[in-house]
Amino acid sequence: MSRLAEMRQQRLEKLQRLREMGIDPYPAESHRTHQNGTILNDFEKMDGQKVTLAGRLMSLRDHGHLMFGDLVDVTGKVQLYIKDDTLQPTNAEKQTLGFSDLGLLDSGDIIEATGTVTKTQRGQISLLAETVRLLTKTLRPLPDQWEGVKDPEIKFRRRYVDLLINPERRQMFERKAKFWEANRRFMNEHGFIEVETPVLEHVTGGADARPFTTHMNALDQDFYLRISTELYQKRLIGGGFEKVFTVGPNFRNEGLSDEHLPEYYQIEWYWAYADYRDNMQMVEEMIRYIAQTVYGKTVFTKNEHTFDLSQKWEEISYPDIIRERLGIDIFTDSDEEMQAKVKELGIKLDGLINRQRLIDNLWKSIRKTISGPAFLVNEPKFMSPLAKSKLDNPDLTQRFHIIIAGSELGNGYSELNDPIDQLERFQAQQAARDSGDDEAQMLDVDFVEMLEYGMPPTSGYAHSERLFWFLENVTAREGTLFPQLKFKLEEITKEIYGIEEPKEPDAQSDTK
Repeated sequence: MSRLAEMRQQRLEKLQRLREMGIDPYPAESHRTHQNGTILNDFEKMDGQKVTLAGRLMSLRDHGHLMFGDLVDVTGKVQLYIKDDTLQPTNAEKQTLGFSDLGLLDSGDIIEATGTVTKTQRGQISLLAETVRLLTKTLRPLPDQWEGVKDPEIKFRRRYVDLLINPERRQMFERKAKFWEANRRFMNEHGFIEVETPVLEHVTGGADARPFTTHMNALDQDFYLRISTELYQKRLIGGGFEKVFTVGPNFRNEGLSDEHLPEYYQIEWYWAYADYRDNMQMVEEMIRYIAQTVYGKTVFTKNEHTFDLSQKWEEISYPDIIRERLGIDIFTDSDEEMQAKVKELGIKLDGLINRQRLIDNLWKSIRKTISGPAFLVNEPKFMSPLAKSKLDNPDLTQRFHIIIAGSELGNGYSELNDPIDQLERFQAQQAARDSGDDEAQMLDVDFVEMLEYGMPPTSGYAHSERLFWFLENVTAREGTLFPQLKFKLEEITKEIYGIEEPKEPDAQSDTK
């Protein structure tokens, strides 16, 4: 038997003993009167008061007629000061444990303690306990208490354990909640309203990405999980709304990396009677606002890049910087010349290789050197099927990307509202898709029909939680509570529960 299984068995035996004593190890109610933070922050006011605290018992130290414990809740840690002549005896009717039965508790158990707020002779803020109740008996010790934690992904596979033993990680996700709250508050203060859009779509679009597919039994039709909320929000602009936004998950059936996850949260908005220049000004203001609201600063470091969001954001022209840095003209040079440059730079390309992919990878080789903050502008029309062309140069579009720490963290443009032009671009994208490019956009006829009813001049923009990951200087999985991982069962899990790895799902199942 492994060490963990042995420790679990010992706790099961304690659980059985508690039940035999008439103690319910999983009661439904707690009688907590205060959080620990109140005791810690207002000790002078709370000194001598009788309170009931509840939380996780992280340690219990035996000193003969005295015991000391660390009781932790989300607001902090309070020491339990337990004396054998002060703690009331075990009482099944009251569900309390006496001094002699505290050995049935283990670190990690969730308990409730009632007593008087005090300080020990060493000046430690404590609760002199009169009663102790068990609220939850734990069957597994926390990872630092048993050997064999070798899986580097344990913090992702068992995030709940990671949050328990690393409170700084929980604080990061509290900041993430504030990050999205700041996004929403900024939008509300600028007159935008939050709307819902479908997750399941007959035709998905708004980005170059490979979608997930699923099957809806009720309609007996396949659907795609959305890759963006763009086309439905623009339908709302066509329907008379003028300022709308969404916050929610998008799904792209692509690779995992330090900057990408197949499922991620994103804010996206559409603004009628505005163009991409209006949006650039607002985005710059918004990101500074988020940084100040959540972090109280504007200077951040991500890997080898340091960037200051308060400085004037540089503008970088897409075709110009590729020509200046790499000697490639994206409009006149051949695919063979671009392939030679890609090979020279040591870039490996997978899947279908076309002109758009070659140019995109040339740009990415430059982008990784730019700390920013900067706006990338003048993206070519053939790479932006939903953006308006520039009046002074129809080969370029009214589009911008946010460049920070060598990556693109946001994307916006003046939206295309010419139905004829949009149909032609969709058809070109669909042709590329039919030729094997499964990241090309689909022909959305219903969207074209909406444009024929008329959509006003509009600008849209989106950034994902990747912006949060960069401000925190963490990877995508570190900055996500429950990132996707390949399913696997540890040997200890198989041993304890007597189960085996499930079989792989059939390739013809409803969900692909």
